[in-house]
Amino acid sequence: MSLAARDLALRELMDDPACDPDRLRATLQRFDTVNRLVSGWGRVYRRRIRPFLASLDRPARVLDLGCGGGDVVARLAAAAARDGLRAEWVGADPDPRAIEVASARAGGAVRVETAHSGDLLARGERYDLVVSNHVLHHLAGSERDGFVEDSRRLSRGLVLHGDIERGRAAYGLYAIGITPLAPGTFLRTDGLRSIRRSYRRDELAAALGAPWRVERPAPFRLLATARGTADD
Repeated sequence: MSLAARDLALRELMDDPACDPDRLRATLQRFDTVNRLVSGWGRVYRRRIRPFLASLDRPARVLDLGCGGGDVVARLAAAAARDGLRAEWVGADPDPRAIEVASARAGGAVRVETAHSGDLLARGERYDLVVSNHVLHHLAGSERDGFVEDSRRLSRGLVLHGDIERGRAAYGLYAIGITPLAPGTFLRTDGLRSIRRSYRRDELAAALGAPWRVERPAPFRLLATARGTADD
């Protein structure tokens, strides 16, 4: 197996509409633990999201685009509430199976819905901040370009797309570390496939182009950032 280039032929098991529903549900539920350990959103919240929300000096609207099981948007909302930051948090995902799981984490300032980015744009929805987690590695070419363009059109302020960075260390450590959480889920197979499909920093920067900037907020993590265009 080579990690020299993205392996776009791989498909994650949970993306199959006919995959085992119980294993899918368990996978989406356990992403909460996985993301807390490896996603780097705690650091991104402290360094980027909290200062940005505080700078608005008013209630914000935040969108997690492709929210999956809703753990990231729920976690960010809880952190903001502890810091006294007022915001409406929305998780949107086109897969109703994911939204079923995300609904259990919704409530209070967090709501979730089954929707594509295009659905939100068509309704005239606009947000101060748009984020995504582990979406970009699923995409390539025009599908990727359309997703990131929609994310900017939905935002009046900041856009942050977080994802894995492909590499041998990430692959090896994940293969070992995920073992206790993997039984009854797709976490091991799909996680390793995700790493093989993911970008390296220079690849993602080249694929997105200006005005996107790609950072490493944590080990084995990438963060693509840009300003929104909703008010342009």
